[in-house]
Amino acid sequence: MCHPAWARARIAAQRLNDFARLRRVRDRIDREHTQPLDVLALARDADLAAGDLSRQFRLAYGASPYAYLTARRAERARTLLHHREAPPARAVSVP
Repeated sequence: MCHPAWARARIAAQRLNDFARLRRVRDRIDREHTQPLDVLALARDADLAAGDLSRQFRLAYGASPYAYLTARRAERARTLLHHREAPPARAVSVP
């Protein structure tokens, strides 16, 4: 049987690994939110099942990956509309 401290250390290491995966997914959404993205592709890249990614992402960030992506796109559209950097039709287009 494992020493309790080792078991706790292994669990803590796994949590850090899981959080690092979620962080990479979030960073990808932040970087590529103007591109077509879907939860299945994000999950595949994170080596997680889509349901596991959605559940863990929601626990970590308070929103599902899809909701986070939609919020980033809406934020970008608001910024473009506010600063008039793009015509309104382009600002709100989603690939």
